Amino acid sequence: MRNAITNWKPDDPAFWQSEGRSVARRNLSWSIFAEFLGFSIWQLWSVVSVKLNTVGFDLTTSQLFWLVSIPGLVGATMRFPYTFAPARFGGRNWTVVSALLLLIPVGLLAVMVQNPETPYWALLVAAATAATSSAQ
Repeated sequence: MRNAITNWKPDDPAFWQSEGRSVARRNLSWSIFAEFLGFSIWQLWSVVSVKLNTVGFDLTTSQLFWLVSIPGLVGATMRFPYTFAPARFGGRNWTVVSALLLLIPVGLLAVMVQNPETPYWALLVAAATAATSSAQ
């Protein structure tokens, strides 16, 4: 089975040369790409919040700052439980799941910014879901 790592001996030079290095490099490449996507989604709130009032929202400066900071605050808190996820579910599996979770904050953001009547609490919840990406 190509997707499951059943034999992993990174300290064995022969193993590392024969197959370990290519597996590690491939996993690292996908992991870096997933992290890049995650932090991009996290930073979307910084970019979008600046323009919310120009498209019809009526938010105070304090509310805008909270929208920008919530993903980082929730993400920092979630880093602790997320530490155990790769060991529990597998590194590759967790990378795929956490990358797919990025669809939630992007979808919520896309829908909510279209309606200036969206309540502030709903925007906060949507911003908090962006933490799924920053906690990877």
